[in-house]
Amino acid sequence: MEADRHIQARFVTRQPKYAVPDVPYSIPVNVSYPELSNLIKSVLKETNGQVSNGFDFLVAGEFVRSSLLEHLEAKGVSTESVIEVEYLEEFPPPNARDSLQHDDWVSSVHGSNEWFLSGCYDNSVHIWTKDGTSVFNFAAHTGPVKAVRWLTVDYPTCSFVTASHDQTIVVWEWNIESNATECVGICRGHERSVDCIAIDEHHKWLASGSHDNMLKIWSLTNDENHIEIAETQRKRLKSDGRGVATKTPIGTLAGHQEAITAVQWTGWNELCTASSDHTIRLWDVELGGMKSQLAGTKNFLDVSYSPLNNLLVSGSGDRHVRLWDPRSKEGSLIKTVFTSHTNWVSCVRWSTTSEYHFISEIGRAHV
Repeated sequence: MEADRHIQARFVTRQPKYAVPDVPYSIPVNVSYPELSNLIKSVLKETNGQVSNGFDFLVAGEFVRSSLLEHLEAKGVSTESVIEVEYLEEFPPPNARDSLQHDDWVSSVHGSNEWFLSGCYDNSVHIWTKDGTSVFNFAAHTGPVKAVRWLTVDYPTCSFVTASHDQTIVVWEWNIESNATECVGICRGHERSVDCIAIDEHHKWLASGSHDNMLKIWSLTNDENHIEIAETQRKRLKSDGRGVATKTPIGTLAGHQEAITAVQWTGWNELCTASSDHTIRLWDVELGGMKSQLAGTKNFLDVSYSPLNNLLVSGSGDRHVRLWDPRSKEGSLIKTVFTSHTNWVSCVRWSTTSEYHFISEIGRAHV
């Protein structure tokens, strides 16, 4: 009978303190991953006294989330030879420490060491302390706020950028002592909602993606000589009558066929965008054109780049998270597909300190 079948498995780990003896173990073929975790914990307790809350298991490069037999059959792994099972300490799911109330949907959040911003569909922007205390909120736009990003965080004045469904991007200064904000610049040029923005590491350039399918580049300084962009249009500054500078883009990069949903700088002159047209594109800002394109089968909702490993991770409408190596010259550009989510993946972010960890969120607010 199937339930009586056993297979030989060899357990390996990259965490030496949780290593078990390197010998084959006979285990039921229909064992579940929680049962595998209990097995490793019991062996560890007997051999070296190490204790862990639990373990996750990988076979053939993917986490086991069903019975071992179902996983082996899905991956086409034979049960006639010894199976190598890699295991690692299980990370418990995050617990919500607080709930910060807004009057409408929250579209974007961005944090610094001391403060974080949130943008809301009621046209407002909120400033919070890192422990969740509301410091300031105000009506920043005439339409829903779609993206927020800190520009500088200094004392006594901080600056940040907001983008909106009202087709504008606004640069703000926040005086911490007086707890007041002032608009210091408005970027106009998009013809539909501005849905995503990214600031380069030197805080000199702003990139924006819009529902008008266009990627636009803006200068955040009054000096236009930092970079050469292959477009005759240069930044122009004019007053809106209130002394606020209105900026027009110094570069427009066209190519996407549908809305741009995410944008990120991947180098001093390179940008990455994700779109509802089922593509991720890399752009050469200096030459003003597309460098390469990664094609998918569903709309991409977010993309994140890690400078620690030069890899991209994407979330899309097909519920999958994909790991990409856009610079690969051999084999598939998709290195791994993560399939644990049950709804469209709306947000992905790499860890800033580890090349092995990222976080993903689905549309129903599950992480």
